[in-house]
Amino acid sequence: MLTLRRASERGHDRLDWLNSYHTFSFDEYHDTAHMGVSNLRVINDDTVAPGGGFVTHDHSNMEIVSYVLSGRLEHKDSMGNGSIIRPGDVQRLSAGAGVQHSEFNPSATESVHFLQIWLQPSKMGVKPDYEKKHFSKDQRRGKLCLLVSPDGREGSISTHQNALLYGSLLQAGETVEYNLNDDRHAWVQVARGSITVNSNVLKEGDGAHIEKESVIRFEGQDHADTLLFDLP
Repeated sequence: MLTLRRASERGHDRLDWLNSYHTFSFDEYHDTAHMGVSNLRVINDDTVAPGGGFVTHDHSNMEIVSYVLSGRLEHKDSMGNGSIIRPGDVQRLSAGAGVQHSEFNPSATESVHFLQIWLQPSKMGVKPDYEKKHFSKDQRRGKLCLLVSPDGREGSISTHQNALLYGSLLQAGETVEYNLNDDRHAWVQVARGSITVNSNVLKEGDGAHIEKESVIRFEGQDHADTLLFDLP
């Protein structure tokens, strides 16, 4: 079964420096029909204007993944980490027992576009941790590249949750398949372009919840940049 979540149905917040679309309930956007899937709680599609950003704030007991599509995102946290995240980079912040961080657009001229993803951890109160890795276009082109996993397998980033996150870049006509176990859920999020998923066309910003389908078949339509979550 595949349940579509169209981009136009998402929640939306607009500030002077931020344009944000919420796939699931977040902050002042509350939708009891879309509270998340399994341990996937947040997918925010954020565009931050030059010089804008999220000032230092607290988080706890959440696995926060950032996936940059264009521009640059500057991260700082109370553990002493500081980095610039660029397209192809994946960042994971395990907030655990508590951490402070900020995210800013360091450019004076260019916006930054990224997806911020929250996963509820399987263990509460763990020691906060941070990890960042770059996944090249060649690693993701024409295949499903494992970006995040519980144990860091296949060169992925580790996380405190039994969840797998894959990234894929598909050109028109390219196909890839994924086998989904009966006891697992999948969420597909189209970050850019368009793609066909089990005969359903998904465009930029669209998402889909998939369950009780043993095979998920992706076919690129227009320079598709797609994320696949395999969830308990």
